[in-house]
Amino acid sequence: MLAAARVAFAEHGTDTPLEDVARRAGVGIGTLYRHFPNRHALMSAVFEDAVADLLVRSRALLDAPQPCRALVAWLRDIITHASEYRGLSHALMSASHDDSSALRRCSNPMRSAGQALLVRAQQAGAVHQDVSIGDLLQLTNAIALAAEETPDDPGLADRLLGLTLRGLTTSAP
Repeated sequence: MLAAARVAFAEHGTDTPLEDVARRAGVGIGTLYRHFPNRHALMSAVFEDAVADLLVRSRALLDAPQPCRALVAWLRDIITHASEYRGLSHALMSASHDDSSALRRCSNPMRSAGQALLVRAQQAGAVHQDVSIGDLLQLTNAIALAAEETPDDPGLADRLLGLTLRGLTTSAP
């Protein structure tokens, strides 16, 4: 089911009807719902591997000599991941305010990983102290969403991230 959902989400976005996912997987919709009670639970399971990769990447970046560049690299990785599935950014933005969402299972470790990178950049004096990881994750999702809505401009996400960084850093990386 996860493989079928991954393909369906990549091809048609995260709002693909779950009946289509079940059909692709060769199971009935009831079987899908027994394993994944709602769309966010299925999405969380589908994206666990990508989140694990992003978490590994964040730990590796904790040793980078330039903390601000490390944070920026990780934010770019998040935007790249979010852009792989149409609708993911919107779902993540919605889930950030819903403690009962299964997507929180993905977002909570991401928040912790990002917080460590952010604190390091702040301690180095490269990022303003009033910047929060919640703000950064919302911004990265908003950037990915904007880029998703403008597919004919492949450089948009990077430009928007650059504009954002000039506002949150004490000197742009």
